[in-house]
Amino acid sequence: MDRLVNTVRPYAWGSTTAIPELLGVRPTGEPQAEMWMGAHPGAPSRVDRGAGSVALSEVIAADPEGELGADAVSLFGPRLPFLLKVLAAASPLSLQVHPDLAQAKEGFADEEERGVPADAPYRNYKDANHKPELICALTPFNGLCGFRDPNEAAGLLAALEVDSLKPYVDILHAHPESHALREVLTAVLTADPEAMVETVRTATAAAERLGAKDGPHAPAYTAYASIARHYPGDPGVIAAMLLNFVTLQPGEALYLGAGVPHAYLDGLGVEIMANSDNVLRCGLTPKHVDVPELLRVVRFESAAPAVLRPEADPSGEELYTTPIDEFRLSRHVLADGAAPRPLPATGPQILLCASGEVSLRGADGALLLKRGESAFVPAGEEAALSGDGTVFRATVNA
Repeated sequence: MDRLVNTVRPYAWGSTTAIPELLGVRPTGEPQAEMWMGAHPGAPSRVDRGAGSVALSEVIAADPEGELGADAVSLFGPRLPFLLKVLAAASPLSLQVHPDLAQAKEGFADEEERGVPADAPYRNYKDANHKPELICALTPFNGLCGFRDPNEAAGLLAALEVDSLKPYVDILHAHPESHALREVLTAVLTADPEAMVETVRTATAAAERLGAKDGPHAPAYTAYASIARHYPGDPGVIAAMLLNFVTLQPGEALYLGAGVPHAYLDGLGVEIMANSDNVLRCGLTPKHVDVPELLRVVRFESAAPAVLRPEADPSGEELYTTPIDEFRLSRHVLADGAAPRPLPATGPQILLCASGEVSLRGADGALLLKRGESAFVPAGEEAALSGDGTVFRATVNA
């Protein structure tokens, strides 16, 4: 077992207080957006096994089967296949979508063959992997996830009473679902930039007005107006109005598979994802938006957000069920004085204490994990949890 020393990423959209509060440290005044736990080369966690601090990625590279297990190495190669994060959003992240595995492999191979530099701002595929992800709320957490029913989206746009949005309303009413969503998203992202600035300005004022009124869509209008204040004139503001607005309560989660447009707006959560950097952006960002490639990856189908709630098994472990092999997220809610709760030793594990204080005990001793602290348990190493607190457990699902 190894206590993890983790990197906090200072992205501009991050909260200045949420992660420091979780860790029990004084805020610096700077945004602290994500705390990474794992072996991603961009910011690997560090461990100390008696010879000084070393990156977890280096520990795994020195003995992949010993750290990850033979099964995980056979399925995913000699690297940790998931990344666990604490995500703290104070303002909206970019509107984005992730490719499926076949699209990622094809896109990466194509860009490699064409010699697109790995660090080029217009490069779409940084690796050949997909990036499914799961976000679990620690506080009320707002986001956008998947397309609304086109008729419902048409109603939201029509209520704004903005002349330049009326053609989109007509398309959403008149066309079959997939064609309507594709045509409107394409039109929004390829519209004349100066005209779009005025459209967003007018739509924002209308959304603020409608958000102040009682009604079932008032929270969504308020959210869209807030997005526009952070990204004035961005076509992604109108694209966001095609999506479902969702609020997760603490303990609830969203699974985001390939092709699903989404954006996180605000809140604190635990996020787990396949170890990939492949993101195609749809707006709400100054970064590159490749519209043709985006349209190839997006799944133009409406669906209500599938909010997940943990399902407990006889051992007391509460699982967030997903259809993905690279990761498995669960939580243990522990009570003081209860019997230690054994953890399966079938694969590599990262354990994050989200509240309280817990003991992680193995054959060679114990680690005390306080709120915000985390540990790595190699495959095959038996361990058990006890104490009074909530622990998230990340491992492989294979």
